[in-house]
Amino acid sequence: MLSNFHTHTYLCKHAEGTPLDYVRQAASDGCSALGFSDHCPYPHDDMWLYCRMAAADIPLYKRLVEDAKKEADFPVYFGFECEWSPQHRSWFKDELIGRYGADYLVFGSHWFPLHGGLEYIATVTERRLLHTYIDFTIEGMKSGLYAFLAHPDLFLSSIRSIDADCLTCIDALIDAANDLGMPLEINGYGLIKSKVRRDYGADYQYPVAAFWKRAAQKNARIICNADAHQIEQVLAGVQNGIEYAEDLGIPIIDAAEALGFAHK
Repeated sequence: MLSNFHTHTYLCKHAEGTPLDYVRQAASDGCSALGFSDHCPYPHDDMWLYCRMAAADIPLYKRLVEDAKKEADFPVYFGFECEWSPQHRSWFKDELIGRYGADYLVFGSHWFPLHGGLEYIATVTERRLLHTYIDFTIEGMKSGLYAFLAHPDLFLSSIRSIDADCLTCIDALIDAANDLGMPLEINGYGLIKSKVRRDYGADYQYPVAAFWKRAAQKNARIICNADAHQIEQVLAGVQNGIEYAEDLGIPIIDAAEALGFAHK
């Protein structure tokens, strides 16, 4: 059983392939369930247009997923990857889920508010800002909108020494996920990126070994997804994540099972 619930398409402008391309590749690779979760657009906001679909593209996106579903011999689901944005809560709930019928939303917490703008967490090293980001992310997790937290260790991407502040942030995020019963994602996309050197040796920017060892110690619900931006990664990314977890001795749950889609 091999499922993936983190899949992008050409519509986000930084991935390739149509839903049908991914479905065909997934079928060839032995898929049991596939979820599409392209980056969601935001109404009346052109900040993201360089790396997100436009709101006007949503009907096309849904139609492409529905058309691809007809060719699949496994369940295919329609969703979005979203930031947390309190002012867009009704957009997520009433429009993406209510009007457009998204089966699920992924929480991809890349940005957080700072000084009237937005800061990209993967470049942050100042510990004070890590805490700010963690508080903001936990606020989003508590919104009840999201099925799982994608790449929860993204905030450690530029960190080279996992110190007490980092461990406090790691524990806070994992504890919040456990309290909410929210799965945490080992992200396959990070496994095809270059490594960095941390105080305990070579490691990926993400996934971060220190994070996942702690998550396993705390009995977090851990899943593997591809975060596929290339067609050939649709299940290869999941398999890479599974092998990464096995190497660390970390127990995982199939994503479809963890998200309640296994028997639908």
